[in-house]
Amino acid sequence: MTNSFPADSSATTLAPAAPPAAPAGWRWAPHWVLAFVALWPAPGYAEGVMVLGALAAIVMLSLVRFRGGTRLLSGQAWALTSVLFFAYWLPQLFSAFDSVDTARALREAAVDLRYLPFLWLVAMAVADDRGRRITFGGLAVVVAVWTVDALLQALTGTSPLFWGIDAIKQQISGRPMCPLDAGPMRDRLSGILGPCNLKLGIVLASLSPFALFVAGRRFGAAGWMVAAAAIGIVIVLAGSRASWITYALVLLFSGWRLLGWKRMLGVFAFGALIGGVLFVASPQVNERVMRTLQAAGGEQDDVDAALAGRTRIWGAATCMVRENPVNGVGARGFREAFPGCDPAPGEVAAWGEGPALHAHQIVLEILSETGVLGLLLWLAGAAMAWRAWRYASAAARRRARPAMLALAVTVFPLNTHLAFYSTFWGGLTLLLAALYAGSLLARERGTSDEE
Repeated sequence: MTNSFPADSSATTLAPAAPPAAPAGWRWAPHWVLAFVALWPAPGYAEGVMVLGALAAIVMLSLVRFRGGTRLLSGQAWALTSVLFFAYWLPQLFSAFDSVDTARALREAAVDLRYLPFLWLVAMAVADDRGRRITFGGLAVVVAVWTVDALLQALTGTSPLFWGIDAIKQQISGRPMCPLDAGPMRDRLSGILGPCNLKLGIVLASLSPFALFVAGRRFGAAGWMVAAAAIGIVIVLAGSRASWITYALVLLFSGWRLLGWKRMLGVFAFGALIGGVLFVASPQVNERVMRTLQAAGGEQDDVDAALAGRTRIWGAATCMVRENPVNGVGARGFREAFPGCDPAPGEVAAWGEGPALHAHQIVLEILSETGVLGLLLWLAGAAMAWRAWRYASAAARRRARPAMLALAVTVFPLNTHLAFYSTFWGGLTLLLAALYAGSLLARERGTSDEE
C-alpha cells in the first residue's frame, strides 16, 4: 500500500521537541528554597525569604508564564501544586466565616494566600535535573549539618550552631534567642533550633528521606546505615515520640528497597540495641519510654499521663466536632474553643496552665477546626496526589520518591502531630507538597509543550 501522505521535508518537526529553556532568573529557585529551610532557626528571617520568594514568583510569572507556554513547569505540575494548596487553604477560608473571631480568621486566610506563588517557586526549583540535584542534595546537607551539630550538643551540652546564632542575635539586639528560664524541657536535645523551639526531632524525621536517599545513592548500603544511625540517635535524644514513629516509617520504606527485608530486620535489631543503650544512659529517654509504658495499664489516668494529656485534648476536639460539624471552630481557633469543651474544667492539665493550643492529631485538627467540609477537601487533595503517583512513570516515581516519602510520613494519620495551620508546620507541610508535585510531574526531557 502506498503512503497517502506526500513526502515533506518538514516532517522532521513531528519529532518531540526539547522544552524551551526556562528564564535565567529561575535558576536561583533551588537556592531560594534552601535559604528558606536553612533559616528555620530564625523564623522571622525564614518568613521574609518566603515572602520575597512569593513576590519574585509573581513578578516572573507576570513576565513569562502568563505570556504563554509552560516554560517553567509542566501543566500537570502547575495543576497539582495549586490543587494541593487549595485543599489546604480552602478549609481555612470556609471555617473563618463563623469562627470565634471572624475578622481575624479572614485576615489570616487572606495572608496565607502568599503561600501559593511560593509553592509554584518551590515546584519550579525541582522541575529539572539540575534543580532537583541542588534542592534535594541541599536538603540532605542541611539534615547532615543539623545532625552533626546535635550530636555535638549531646556530647558537650552545647549546640555550636545555636551558640553562634545566639551570639550574633545578642550582638545585634542585646537579647538572647532564648531566655534562660526557657522551661522544664531544656534538657531535651534541641540542636540548632534552640531550647525554646523543641521541634528538632520531628523536623529531622520529616526531612530525613532526603539525607537517606542521597547517602544510599552515593555510598550504598553502608552509607545509608551510617546516616540512619546518626539521625536516629538525634531523633531519640530529641525526645519527641511522634518523631520516633515518623522516623521508623522512613527507615522502613527507604531501607527495604536498598537493603531488602532480611537486612532491614538486622537494622531494626541494631536500632533496638542502640535504643536500649540510650534508655539506660539517658534519663530523658528513660522517662519518655517509661511514660509510654504507662498506657499498658489500661486505666484512663494512666493512658492520659502516657499521652501527656492528649486524651483530654482529643475529648475536647470531639466535642468541637459535635458542636460545629460543618466547618469547625475556625483554623487556629482551637485554643479559644477549648474552655467550652474541656472534659475536665478546673483540673490542672498535664501540659501545665492554659488551654490546649491545637488537637495534636491531624484528623481531629482538621475536623475540629475546619469541620467535615475541611476533611473532605483534604481528602480530595490526598486523592489527587495519590492519583498522580499511581499514573506516573517509573522514572517520575523514582525522582520524586524522597519528597513523596517525606510528605507521606509527615501527614501519616496514625500519629500525633504539630499544628498544620500554624505558620511553621503548615509551611513545612506545604513545602513538601510542592517538592512532591514539582518532582513527580517535572518536564520530561524531550517533551514539547503540547504533549
